[in-house]
Amino acid sequence: MNMQEIKQRLQTIHDETDEWFQQLLHDERKGVQRLVQQWYKQKEAEKRERERFSHMLQYEQALYEKGVRYIAGVDEVGRGPLAGPVVAAAVILPKDVFLPHLDDSKKLSETKREQLFSIIQQTALAIGIGIVSAREIDELNIYEATKKAMVQAVQALPIAPEHLLIDAMHIPLSIPQTSIIKGDAHSASIAASSIIAKVTRDRMMKQLGEEYPQYGFEKHMGYGTKAHIQAIERYGVMEEHRRSFAPIRERMKRGE
Repeated sequence: MNMQEIKQRLQTIHDETDEWFQQLLHDERKGVQRLVQQWYKQKEAEKRERERFSHMLQYEQALYEKGVRYIAGVDEVGRGPLAGPVVAAAVILPKDVFLPHLDDSKKLSETKREQLFSIIQQTALAIGIGIVSAREIDELNIYEATKKAMVQAVQALPIAPEHLLIDAMHIPLSIPQTSIIKGDAHSASIAASSIIAKVTRDRMMKQLGEEYPQYGFEKHMGYGTKAHIQAIERYGVMEEHRRSFAPIRERMKRGE
């Protein structure tokens, strides 16, 4: 077999006790031995990833051991921007789930988030989304609006959760819940919900950017970047801006 054929077949080998793999160990070609070492490195990386992911299931596993079946991770995105909604997601993952490279959405590239978004949609037992507009944020305040979005997300789940794992919040529902500081980095369910919420909101802001290209929403997602502030100064405050947030409120007071 040539190097390419060996490389392709190695992708199908999962155990070093495989008879064909053992024969490769005695192949004196340097190229073959490089491929063997790459295989070992890949398997070691996969092992570390499984261990990392297993750690991210510590909260879920503790609940499974108590007989809880349906655990929903809940997270939100969009508290800080000057424009657009706050979006929350609730995700119930299957008990035997393994989602390689799942992490806090803020730590992932846009490409990786999009990939995981699709995988989570295919894998999750249930997904719920909650969206609270800029107007509601102004009426309620951002903290209450965030809780409202989370409640909406949980209530939108097609399967009733028996326990909620929430990123640093407690929401007004009678369902048992656990608040976890930096939960999107420590719970697989919360990390999954952070990705669903982030990609959902980013897509909404990109759509807003197409409708109002002068504001550049598809680039800054509504956050108070220099370019966004300059666009507000040039084109004014629009419906999707949060008038209760200081930079917008100050401009409204000046009548700009």
